[in-house]
Amino acid sequence: MKATRFTLPLPSAERAATVASGMVAQLDDYLLPRLERLDAPLLVVVGGSTGAGKSTLVNSLIRTPVSPAGVLRPTTRAPVLVCHPADMSWFSRANLLPTLTRTSGPSGDPRSLQVVSAPALSPGLALLDAPDIDSVVDANRQLAGQLLAAADLWLFVTTAARYADAVPWGMLRTARNRGTAVALVLDRVPGDGAVDEIGPHLTQMLREHDLGGVPLFVLPETRLDSQGLLAEAQIGQLQDWLGRLARDAEARAAVVRQTVGGAIDALTVDVVILAAAAEDQVAAANALGEAVHTSYRVATETVDHGIHDGALLRGEVLARWQELVGTGDIMRALQARVGKLRDRAVAALTGRPAPGEQFKEALGSGLGVLLEGAATDAAERAGSAWRSHPAGAALLETAPELVRPSADLGARIDRLIRDWQRSVLDLVRREAGDKRVIAKASAYAVNATGLLVMISVFATTAFIPTGAEVVVAGGTTIAAQKVLEAIFGDQAVRSLADRARRDLEERVADLFDEEAGRFRSALEGAGVDEELSPRLRALSVTIHHARSEVDQ
Repeated sequence: MKATRFTLPLPSAERAATVASGMVAQLDDYLLPRLERLDAPLLVVVGGSTGAGKSTLVNSLIRTPVSPAGVLRPTTRAPVLVCHPADMSWFSRANLLPTLTRTSGPSGDPRSLQVVSAPALSPGLALLDAPDIDSVVDANRQLAGQLLAAADLWLFVTTAARYADAVPWGMLRTARNRGTAVALVLDRVPGDGAVDEIGPHLTQMLREHDLGGVPLFVLPETRLDSQGLLAEAQIGQLQDWLGRLARDAEARAAVVRQTVGGAIDALTVDVVILAAAAEDQVAAANALGEAVHTSYRVATETVDHGIHDGALLRGEVLARWQELVGTGDIMRALQARVGKLRDRAVAALTGRPAPGEQFKEALGSGLGVLLEGAATDAAERAGSAWRSHPAGAALLETAPELVRPSADLGARIDRLIRDWQRSVLDLVRREAGDKRVIAKASAYAVNATGLLVMISVFATTAFIPTGAEVVVAGGTTIAAQKVLEAIFGDQAVRSLADRARRDLEERVADLFDEEAGRFRSALEGAGVDEELSPRLRALSVTIHHARSEVDQ
């Protein structure tokens, strides 16, 4: 449970984090140690508002001033626990409230717990004076809540002047919701008949908050003795009740069963909240992942359409193809055995690349523009989808570069195109391995064949996409196709083109998968645990079984 994280900033995550933190504290501070020893001494936490007289009450019950009381606020800085000497071994060790350091004397450290031996208390019961629940110090309020959550019994102290305040009733509702055993002390009640007026109103409020059966003790307003203690006669009723509770093992066990059972029931509710929040995390991660998948699937479809619709075979690419066909070089390469030496000499004399190289460069350039545009659009689409989602927007804040393509995308596209064009030539070589004509021809013939295959990849019906363009250069292209058919056999060029196209599509898919992977990595880095909800649901079953055992 301590490792439970809700990393995506969703509406349910903040509440879940608070609930999880409270669960861990409740388990560590109270439930686990109490379940380990249900017969351990009862812990009564004395809580209430500022100036309610909690410390004075604790001191008076043990007949010695061990917890500081006074007019300055906040008074109780570090909590004080008093118990019978026989129970010191249980409370001095870090059983309940293990995160609080035990001390034997006063401490200014709010994370310490002063444990005091009090012979006046009956064995089997301890009193813990908690900080004010409405303290002006945040740490005091948090500590008060932690201590109250570790109580077997809340002894809640309020005054005649402040019994209707909202903060105490908020804490009492928390106790009711947790099933914690509660007793109420109404302190400083004036002796002019105020109890007759306050009593019925307080009783009505208790009933309205489903707390009608809690024990209620009324303490009249009075002078303190020289030690700052209440007279024994004033607290006698409360003292007797606590004494009977301490001496009666069955009564103590009933209090423990009530509070432990309530804590377990509260855990069941909390686990459901956490499981739902965990499912929200997974749903959000899936939604963000699907947005990325959709964006790059559209990019793949865009490129696939661009490959098949012949658009790449226009403009500069078409001009280079017409130049290549018009020179007749490609036909001579296929029909004659021209060596590399002549090709190099021609290139050196003219000072420019051979038409075949110019065509490959133009085709590669057009394909590169298509790929880069599709990748850019995909990153922008995915980024836009993430910005509209609270979790995605938070992830983009830490990785704003995701909405743009990778910095090295251009270089990777160039490499992809070079590798693919090289693979086309390798494909031609393998296909022609047992064909005498190509086997005896020069590398230039292989290159020329490769160019014909490449252009076939981007035309669905012919080497050149439109009827008007087919007749360019006196039908030389058609003649070239006939030569290829003679070399490779019927449908061979189409088969080669299909294989080359599939190879290109696979390379494009890998490229876009790498680009989408940047988004996936950011999402995976958030650490959403897909198995958290099932584990929490299983924990809920375990908690239910534990509740049944407590009731037995």
